[in-house]
Amino acid sequence: MREIDVLLYGATGFTGKLVAEYLAKRGADEGLRWALGGRSRTKLEEVRRHLATTDEALADLPILVADSEDVAALDAVVAKTSVVLTTVGPYAKFGIELARSCARHGTSYCDLTGEPNFVRKVIDECHALAKEKQSRIVHCTGYDSIPSDLGAHIAFDYAKQRWNEDLAWVKIFTGRTKGAVSGGTVASAFGITEAARADRDVRKVLLDPHGLDPVRPPRSREPFEQDQRGVRFDEDLQRWTAPFVMASINARIVRRSHALFKEEDGKGYGQDFKYNEAMSFGRGPRGFAQAAAVTAGIVGFFAATGFGPTRKLLEKAVLPKPGEGPSRETIENGFFEMHVLARTQSGKKLRGRVAGTSDPGYGATATMIGETAICLAKDGARLAPRYGVLTPATAMGMRLVERLQSAGMTFDIHEV
Repeated sequence: MREIDVLLYGATGFTGKLVAEYLAKRGADEGLRWALGGRSRTKLEEVRRHLATTDEALADLPILVADSEDVAALDAVVAKTSVVLTTVGPYAKFGIELARSCARHGTSYCDLTGEPNFVRKVIDECHALAKEKQSRIVHCTGYDSIPSDLGAHIAFDYAKQRWNEDLAWVKIFTGRTKGAVSGGTVASAFGITEAARADRDVRKVLLDPHGLDPVRPPRSREPFEQDQRGVRFDEDLQRWTAPFVMASINARIVRRSHALFKEEDGKGYGQDFKYNEAMSFGRGPRGFAQAAAVTAGIVGFFAATGFGPTRKLLEKAVLPKPGEGPSRETIENGFFEMHVLARTQSGKKLRGRVAGTSDPGYGATATMIGETAICLAKDGARLAPRYGVLTPATAMGMRLVERLQSAGMTFDIHEV
């Protein structure tokens, strides 16, 4: 037993404050012993005072101070807690020492990273030790990549429970979505781009569809699994589709889930399971035009940010900065949906939907990572005895789905 169930590290940032409010709302119902963490006691005390205006009991919320590069201070706070929830990114810059500390101390961990290079580094350095110490290190527990990872997982669970069948493939497509871009997400994207330019190994991870698998197989040339780069009409969805920037992390997390399950039973989601992800639009000329416009916009954005002067202008005048975020009204009026399509090995077809009712990158993400941390802290007896650097599906699976459904998210799957 540790004295703290969940340490929220990064509680003074924009997203961190939203997560703090979520834990404040849910903590009493769960009997959660939680604490605020970060590098500035003064700013953490400000967050605590704000929380106490809605619940006086939170005036005594513990505060734990540690800088992200101070190994001794991180070890001291990590040793006191069962689960560390961190919102401090870009994670490749600020996250590795915290992940290492959690692995050393047998402390579970969850984050909001969307950086494949960071996840690969933690796998390589921490998986074996975390497994030995019985720690669950779980990356990508926000909009990156819970809807995708659990969307594929509910399709597999349905096929297994209904017909005792494995899956041949899953495709996930974004649907109606309304949300703001995070300053932290922009900073992470720039960090990934810079790392890829400087390091050939990073480029290899980013280009490899199986770059986060436990043991990386020879690079897949299977068209089904390649990240989409242009406009396509998907016959199964019957809609025009375009590249989805987040597929570069989401798809690799889903494939890691499959590979980790396959290590245990030899099959995972299916002996020859494949996964793909993209954005979706309408089926007619208007849908094609929208898909083409989005594709052109993505190409233009990365071209502009790859050129120094243009990038500086965008950073100064257009793009949000780390720590900045939308208004509460914008967050509350946001939403997202993702379409799940799957086929079993015998050819049965499944269709489903994963959806949330607030801004995906802020409101919904605070819910997703908040419930992840609570699940890791409180539901240990209901989780599979699986440890190491995991994914939402392999660490918590259907138990996390149940929690997120209770929190208002939609996870639906059915036969068609």
